Amino acid sequence: MKKIILITFVLLFSFSTQAQDKNAKALLDQVTAKVRSYNNIVIDFKYSLNNSRENINQDSKGNVTMKNNQYVLNFMGITKIFDGKKTYTIVPEDEEITISSFNEKDDSAITPSKMLTFFNSGYKYSMDILQDVRGRKIQYIKLIPTNAKDQRKEILLGIDVQTKHIYNLIEVGKKGTKTTLTVNSFKTNQPLSKNQFIFAESKYPNYYINKLD
Repeated sequence: MKKIILITFVLLFSFSTQAQDKNAKALLDQVTAKVRSYNNIVIDFKYSLNNSRENINQDSKGNVTMKNNQYVLNFMGITKIFDGKKTYTIVPEDEEITISSFNEKDDSAITPSKMLTFFNSGYKYSMDILQDVRGRKIQYIKLIPTNAKDQRKEILLGIDVQTKHIYNLIEVGKKGTKTTLTVNSFKTNQPLSKNQFIFAESKYPNYYINKLD
């Protein structure tokens, strides 16, 4: 009798998990479809790094403008421009610019645009808690990296149930480091300059140009 009850419990748990994963997959698919439907996306965000063991607490703000795979990222005093072929990393503090080519065959290369759809491969996922954040329903999905060498223990992806936009992303490292990226502003289909993603060397006359390839 006990054996039958145990088998029944295992089967019910299995069905529940499969349903949960199916719901998580459906929500992630909606997020991906929404992101790809926009002509461009402009995001202001806050980035927090915490590690209680090392007594580290750091907060930074940034913004990124994206169109297809092109982007302009401003973060921690550094500007990165990707025009679709080359990445230009501009460091005003050092008056230095690094130019590098983008390798399309490198699947590990992470760009801001990929950050909105990174979850489509390399993770196991399941529905997590539903929170009320200042009147917004935020559904969290737990992502577990399938690569054993990944230094991240888990990722919690917060999704606005109504808009299907990403609200925040929480990464928990295996060594206790926790990073949180929170979207403060998510704007779409904005009027952009035709030169938005073009690097103009003339704007940096005294900068050292470091060409990696």
